[in-house]
Amino acid sequence: MSDTHNPGAAAAAPDSRRWLALFILLIANFMNLIDVTIVNVALPSMREGLGATDSQIEWVIAAYILAFALGLLPFGRLGDILGRTTLFLWGVAGFTAASALCGLAPNIEFLIIARIIQGLAGAMMTPQVLAIATVTFPPHERGQAFSLFGLSAGLASVCGPILGGVLISANLFGLSWQPIFLVNVPIGIAAVIAGWYLIPRLPGHAGMSNDYVGIGLFGLGILAVVFPIVEGRAYGWPLWAFAMIAAGVVLLAVFLLWTRRRAAAGQPQLLNYDLISNRQFAFGAFVVTVFASGIPGMFMVISLLLQGGFNFTPLESGLTNTPFSVGVLIASVIAGRFGARYLRARLALAGALLSFGIAWLHFYIAGVTDSIDHWAFLPPLLIAGIGLGLGFSSLFQLVLANVPPRDAGAGSGALQAFQQVGGALGVAIIGEIFFTNLGNSFAAGGTPHAAFASASSLALWYVVGSFALVLLLSPLFKGPKAGPGRGGVPVQPALVEA
Repeated sequence: MSDTHNPGAAAAAPDSRRWLALFILLIANFMNLIDVTIVNVALPSMREGLGATDSQIEWVIAAYILAFALGLLPFGRLGDILGRTTLFLWGVAGFTAASALCGLAPNIEFLIIARIIQGLAGAMMTPQVLAIATVTFPPHERGQAFSLFGLSAGLASVCGPILGGVLISANLFGLSWQPIFLVNVPIGIAAVIAGWYLIPRLPGHAGMSNDYVGIGLFGLGILAVVFPIVEGRAYGWPLWAFAMIAAGVVLLAVFLLWTRRRAAAGQPQLLNYDLISNRQFAFGAFVVTVFASGIPGMFMVISLLLQGGFNFTPLESGLTNTPFSVGVLIASVIAGRFGARYLRARLALAGALLSFGIAWLHFYIAGVTDSIDHWAFLPPLLIAGIGLGLGFSSLFQLVLANVPPRDAGAGSGALQAFQQVGGALGVAIIGEIFFTNLGNSFAAGGTPHAAFASASSLALWYVVGSFALVLLLSPLFKGPKAGPGRGGVPVQPALVEA
């Protein structure tokens, strides 16, 4: 829809269809977020049905997270250039098509490629969502509109594992895991058609440009680090794996030098150099990466433990994981009431709750023998979920609190990218620990129960360590500076796998 009114009139009379447009944005966002939480429940079924190797099953998760991470910043900029509504609709269409490809995948290689496309499409539509809502709604309605995004994220977190279990257990049309992707197709088609008519057309700025060299350097650098961590075990950790990691570090260093050069010349940068050179932001980006690295890999391990080691159905596995999502939802509601108060204390408490909850889970799993009690997962996962819900909101606010208002939007997008990079690294590291110990346990003659329990409990030590590190680092953050606009840009950290 083209705005035919003058700017003053548009400000005085907001578009009458803005709430319907918001509903479309929420539906697309919900579709993306629920896909993040639903896949873990299906991993054992995918592994069996497609004959996937250990590293291939890791890539089902890591490929999506990595593509999403690498696409967030450049597609955010591309939305400024081409128009956010246009890019949003293309993103929803691409996500829908990629979901169909995932559901129709004849082999694991095809599925991984489709997941990459799905991640890129998700990154294409996600940065546009809040930007469109910000422009569409007048200031006095934005708080109510943004609160609905938090609600939809919480619902996606809770519904994802359960819906995944229901769809797989129902075995619709003789399909196993495929419906978890195919269910997106009619929803996505409806969202594109409705969005075409209801979402205001936001013009782009054709004179702007993207940093394509920076995109290439950053993407290749991250991929060069993550790829050998996932694949190194399968090849016996050859020399090329370590050389590739070293090359990735060099590429990332070159990316920083390139970004500094672009900044000095006054040219657009993929990641604003003012942010990179801001010590508080750089420190915060590191903590965000560490904080986000634990959960995606943890739920990959738990799903494989329950279904592969103890013959849980996908629905039983999803229900067992649900207390974590409930904890996230509860904490998100509580955290919203605190605003920007007690941020460092809240982050420290989050690190403590997560470390305690996952350590509790570790010791329980380490002690299981021939059976496992799903009720034993409820207290530690609920505590850890509350910790995650408290942690993300306070961590993002802490990092952005000392970022100048002019860089707050770019900082928010960059933090979400670092969050996804952390998730991909965590899947690779936790997967390496889990599958290596699983293979060793089977080689030593261990039973499936003992092998899966031993490998899972060892992998959880990484998760405990990552959150303990966040707890230790939380006092090093500077307190928020006074003044309006500090860290005030709405952020919506993407859901982690539950």
